[in-house]
Amino acid sequence: MMEQLQGRVAVVTGAGGGLGRAHALELARHGARLVLNDRAATARDRPWRR
Repeated sequence: MMEQLQGRVAVVTGAGGGLGRAHALELARHGARLVLNDRAATARDRPWRR
């Protein structure tokens, strides 16, 4: 899967928590560039690095 996502952009809504966050982290781990969106302001401030 790594080769398929290099140079690709993924848009993830609800990326501040739960499944949206898990999907965003996995996509990033496989080389995708991300555009993230979440309605909650507190979600925006969470650290993304583990």
